[in-house]
Amino acid sequence: MDRNQKKELVERLAKTLTEVQVVVITRNHGLTVAQVTNLRNRMREAGASFKVTKNRLARIALEGTPYQEISGLLTGPVGLATSADPVAAAKIAVEFAKTTDKFEIVGGAMGSTLLDVNGVKALAELPSLDELRAKLIGLLNAPATKLAQLANAPAAQLARVIAAYSEKEAA
Repeated sequence: MDRNQKKELVERLAKTLTEVQVVVITRNHGLTVAQVTNLRNRMREAGASFKVTKNRLARIALEGTPYQEISGLLTGPVGLATSADPVAAAKIAVEFAKTTDKFEIVGGAMGSTLLDVNGVKALAELPSLDELRAKLIGLLNAPATKLAQLANAPAAQLARVIAAYSEKEAA
């Protein structure tokens, strides 16, 4: 990698870090290409991304971002999981860490708040933004559904009574 490529990589990573809500730092100890591809696909499906990067370049990219404090966690073979949704990257990383012992979560940050391993796991247990939206829509739809059921109930009862009388007359 020449100097221009490194500079471009640092600029892209710094731009990404200014746009995301959470960064999860992971350590990979011999993941296969298939496992990393699987992880990246799962991240992409959830609206997150996973990038393995050189620690020195990542530290340079972290300068001037809200995540500057996590540069001390960049030791060994690390990867950065990022997402605009504060929960997505943490959720996928924690789920993936449960499936293999070659992948561990080191820590992370949400804005300027540092997270240790337990903080990332706690963040992963929260509902995602899409799940919260679905619950909110469900709560808003529930009263309308109940109202429609109540409005239809007398008509349904009347139909059952008429059907019972017609069966009684037919017998």
